[in-house]
Amino acid sequence: MKINVLTLFPDMFTPLTTSMLGRGLEDDKWQLNLVNFRDFTTDVHHHVDDSPYGGGAGMVLQVMPIKKALDSLKNKGKVIITAPQGKTFNQKMAQNWSHEENLTFICGHYEGFDQRIYDLADETVSIGDYVLTGGELPTMSMIDATVRLLPGILGNDASPLEESFAHGLLEYPQYTRPEDFEGKKVPQVLTSGNHQKIDEWRHKEALRATYLYRPDLLENYNLSKEEKRMLTEIKQEKDQT
Repeated sequence: MKINVLTLFPDMFTPLTTSMLGRGLEDDKWQLNLVNFRDFTTDVHHHVDDSPYGGGAGMVLQVMPIKKALDSLKNKGKVIITAPQGKTFNQKMAQNWSHEENLTFICGHYEGFDQRIYDLADETVSIGDYVLTGGELPTMSMIDATVRLLPGILGNDASPLEESFAHGLLEYPQYTRPEDFEGKKVPQVLTSGNHQKIDEWRHKEALRATYLYRPDLLENYNLSKEEKRMLTEIKQEKDQT
């Protein structure tokens, strides 16, 4: 996969060159192409923004430099703008994007985009109902969530299949050594060696975490008969505490 990013601040993307994603870059499991669209301006001062027609505070990003920067790319693939009015990014989007050969992100700044820039994109996406100084941090978050799903990035290809949101539920609790820490012990089932019981426990605990912390996720989740039984038990156990 190759990811293009149109940004005024390419140096902000250094975190993507470290840790597991950085090793993926070194191993050519994915590619990152940072494009400063200020390089595509035509005036001597390299302006990328101007005051809005009709008046108002702040400056608006111009369409021409971004259009030229996009045209310079050999393979744009899906073009994504980060903006508050976009649909909220989620794990399903990351999974869908991870199958693309090319992705291109356009990072905004200042007071926003000339409206005609949105016509250049395939999707407008937000990471939440709050405002940041630019689109770089949301873009990095979405790239991280997407690239980590590529084969070989995490080292264990089974890891993404067991994480929160992978199947519509939060992830079950995890434990490691020591088995007893200041009187707090690892659940006995996890040391039993009974893998069927362990799988059942993990499924129930994932359901419990979702019910307690993100009940909204259950609104569109199709519970099986066994999960309905588990959820009844979880509610009874909660009432008893």
